[in-house]
Amino acid sequence: MKKWGMKNERSHIGYGSTYWKGSKRDQENHEAINAVLGGQVWLVKPDKETKIKNPCLWMQAGIVKNKDCTNYYDCTTCKYDNGMTVAVAKGKRISWQDAMRKRPSMHRICRHSLTNRIERRICAYDYECASCDFDQYFEEVYSREVTSFPVATQNIKGFDVPEKYYFHNGHSWARIESGGTIRVGMDDFALKLLGNIDVLDLPLIGKELKAGEIGWGLKRKDNTADVLSPVDGVILEVNNKVRQNPIVATEEPYDKGWLFSVKNPDLNGTVEKLMTASDSIEWMNTEVNHLDNLVEQVSGPLAADGGVFQADIFGNMPELGWNNLTRVFLKT
Repeated sequence: MKKWGMKNERSHIGYGSTYWKGSKRDQENHEAINAVLGGQVWLVKPDKETKIKNPCLWMQAGIVKNKDCTNYYDCTTCKYDNGMTVAVAKGKRISWQDAMRKRPSMHRICRHSLTNRIERRICAYDYECASCDFDQYFEEVYSREVTSFPVATQNIKGFDVPEKYYFHNGHSWARIESGGTIRVGMDDFALKLLGNIDVLDLPLIGKELKAGEIGWGLKRKDNTADVLSPVDGVILEVNNKVRQNPIVATEEPYDKGWLFSVKNPDLNGTVEKLMTASDSIEWMNTEVNHLDNLVEQVSGPLAADGGVFQADIFGNMPELGWNNLTRVFLKT
């Protein structure tokens, strides 16, 4: 890290950045970001050692500098990885495998350790990943078990909306996991709206789903409903816990209550038509207002502040009509 001297240096922040005092002339310094605070020019300069949250395998092997993974560690569908592989074939680059083979044996760590997805593990197959039982296990089993769940949510009148999830307007969600698996579930709104579900009729492994078409069904006593799939893909895994006990989905819709996972080689393409976090907040407000109006039609005016919705709305207000609710909100 560059030393600017105690007189001018203000402090260090985060990883790989430095504050220091500047002058008007320093505002022409294109190597740093400048800002004015309290009449004083301060400059912030990122250091070369800045850490990346999701490091690319090619960077970790020392082939390139400062490259973040932008494809959820699904190298097989990564345009950057494919481009680098072509460059290697033409002799313009060294492969990440060959770069790692040049290291001392105890520093030849597994590619999954390089990308910080597992603890340090030494490669025992000389980077012939296709021959590695652990690699196959990790990609096909373990990576799907290590799921990412919301660290931040917004609550809209009793309904949780998590960040970094994609939403379909039929109240299902999708989230891309490490390795390119797409996890799917129903949102908090739908599950609180319909209440105590008796049966979740989930698709079988290997079935191909189409976005916007019926993906699974549910049942509550004599009432049934279909739910639209938010994404295209082939079913890789089904959550048997929610199949055996649907209340898990109702209690933890974005965590243990996920329904199934799918695989689709076009990750970005399959979620680009869905709503992102910012869009979903506006949409959810609209849906809640719509529900407010329906409730007022059958029970009279609500409290001035509108109140907060609790679980099992249909169970507490069956006069809303099951078919009406599923038609309006599930779009089926």
